[in-house]
Amino acid sequence: MREGSALLQGILRCGRCGRMMRVGYSGAKAPAGSASPGQSSRYECIAAGPFDASGSGRVCQSVGGRQIERAVVAEVFAALEPAALAATVKALAEAESARSEHLRLFEAAVERTRYEAERARRQFDACEPENRLVARTLEAAWEQRLAAVGEAEAALVGERARHPGSLTVEELGWLERAGADLRAIFDAPTTTSRERKQLLRAVLVEVSVTVDRAARRAELRLWWEGGASTDVGVDLPRLGTPWRATEAETVELVRRLAVHYDDATIATVLARQHRRTGTGLTFTKARVGQLRKTHCIPGHDPGKVTPPCDDGEVVGVTKAATELGVGVGTVYRWLAAGFIVGEQVTPGAPWQIRLDDDLRSKVAEQAPAGWLPLDQAARALGVVRQTVLHKVQRGELPAVHVRHGRRSRLHIQVKPDPVGLFD
Repeated sequence: MREGSALLQGILRCGRCGRMMRVGYSGAKAPAGSASPGQSSRYECIAAGPFDASGSGRVCQSVGGRQIERAVVAEVFAALEPAALAATVKALAEAESARSEHLRLFEAAVERTRYEAERARRQFDACEPENRLVARTLEAAWEQRLAAVGEAEAALVGERARHPGSLTVEELGWLERAGADLRAIFDAPTTTSRERKQLLRAVLVEVSVTVDRAARRAELRLWWEGGASTDVGVDLPRLGTPWRATEAETVELVRRLAVHYDDATIATVLARQHRRTGTGLTFTKARVGQLRKTHCIPGHDPGKVTPPCDDGEVVGVTKAATELGVGVGTVYRWLAAGFIVGEQVTPGAPWQIRLDDDLRSKVAEQAPAGWLPLDQAARALGVVRQTVLHKVQRGELPAVHVRHGRRSRLHIQVKPDPVGLFD
């Protein structure tokens, strides 16, 4: 049998008839290294019949693998969270104490039957050989006591084998950090499907599922190693509802970006944020347009610009650089240094800069009288250059960029502390 991506293959059992559910795959196989989900799995229970060998027998029940697997994985790692593991350690200690009390009952039963068998033996030895009827009665009672001893000893051995051994100190310490470690391993891109299955089988014995088609709901029962079980309910997609849908957060982000940018720019922003379509593909101009059409999102209107107001107009980096007479790289450097303030609709989106009189006053053709370059200002204040820049960013020192062609140089108005009377 090929090694598929179905995580519950071999442990998912039908809750109606008790058969192990088979796995089927649909869709094209994803290429190696692709972020596309590729083939999707579906679990089916095929009832026994004359066509069972060919796979065309009657279907008892079937369910898509995506929702079931997500619910099982979430339940597994919820049980492996630090708080849950601490509770598990406490429960194990309590169970160990209860087990010891339970075992003492079996040990006491063995001691009692051994005592009764020894007492029956002494009675038989004390009987006179001439009293054959009494001897046969005592011998039969002795044999019954010996049989009871064997049963009690077998019950004690079975009870000891039924319970696992106690955890060591090292194992208890590992439990405190196991949840986070295992989750990181499970989600790592280098972890294969086979390794994920092995990890689940380390804590799960099997999972039974019962599908209610009318209610579109699946009831799961997870059987854990050690004998405990957990019931989980999973809501299944309604018929006709696409399960490969783009995330609602991405749709809302496109709705906000479409007010300011065209589809090509939006696709670039989504790519920078590593967002994908519902089928796992990267966004392009055409896919952004299709997404807007599906969700009735209006496209960007270039003619609809921010109206001018007393606070100036909002422009992009290129237009801001043109209006201020500097290079685009200079504007990006000013944004990074905090010399000018800009906004982004979302991380990775183009910068929006409010071009007003205050910003225009920060760029001049000639420095005002008495304003010093950055190095001289640092020496005049007796601090390092970075401290001066921080003061400029906080507005503590007035500063202006003096243009020299396409480059600019920062000049600062130095306000030295007044000289004291005795200085």
